[in-house]
Amino acid sequence: MNPVHPRRLAPAAAVVALIALLLAGCSMGAGESTAPSVGTPAEVAPAPGEARDQAVEDASGGAAQPEPLVPDRSVITTGVISITVDDPIASAEDVAGLADRAGGRVESRTETPGTDTQQPSAQLVLRIPGDELDGVVDSLRELGSVTSVSMNASDVTQQRQDLDARIEALTASVDRLQQLLSTATSITDLIAIESELTTRQAELDSLTQQRDYLVDQVDFSTVTVDLVTEEVAPEPRPDDFWSGVLAGWAALTAFASWLGVAFGVMLPWLVALLAVAAIAALIIGLATRSRRRTPTLPQQEPRA
Repeated sequence: MNPVHPRRLAPAAAVVALIALLLAGCSMGAGESTAPSVGTPAEVAPAPGEARDQAVEDASGGAAQPEPLVPDRSVITTGVISITVDDPIASAEDVAGLADRAGGRVESRTETPGTDTQQPSAQLVLRIPGDELDGVVDSLRELGSVTSVSMNASDVTQQRQDLDARIEALTASVDRLQQLLSTATSITDLIAIESELTTRQAELDSLTQQRDYLVDQVDFSTVTVDLVTEEVAPEPRPDDFWSGVLAGWAALTAFASWLGVAFGVMLPWLVALLAVAAIAALIIGLATRSRRRTPTLPQQEPRA
């Protein structure tokens, strides 16, 4: 066989390279013209939450950490509402009915009927569920004219968490002591375990009562409702010069009236004191005169 000359192989190599280049271009065009997979936008694009987590992951360089859960706050709500009504005794029944319909209760109730010397009034202390407090306050406003409203909220979340932790620890301790008590083999061990168990159980009962009271204060808001008539309702504060002058004059006359009453109360005592002082002065004066009139006897000289 005759050897192939290199010059004859050059055109063949060029043809092979051109065919390979054409085949590569066709395959790339076919890959680019391939239709994408059909899907909804929700399947293609990431959800907002996933995009946010992905952004957090990219920013932190690792897996996104879930946000810590915020514990429920324990808040004790107390309030005082003063309402001017026509009949406080009848309105007290309406207030008690509002508390009962809201799922609450009347903790204390004081009624003062009207007499010739005093106006009628009533006071009720209500325990209202926390989620019903706003509705009950709105209903109380419809009973009459509200003169004052005072609400106070106290956060006791830390105190409640501390009580829960201590109760959990003491409960576990009591359970361990009861297990030891069941396996005690000597009287000495039995007496020591029973003594410690009694102490721990008493402390656990005390903490449980404190926690239950705190939970009741959180679950039920305390609202004091004062019902009075127009005659004893507090007067509005002066807001200009003339109303200030009138308020000052009213205060001066009230003070003068009170001073006259006080002087009338003290007058009999002053008269009695003056009479006692006069009698004492008379007795002292008579005693002084009798001493002056008593003659002094001459002293006898001793005989030799």
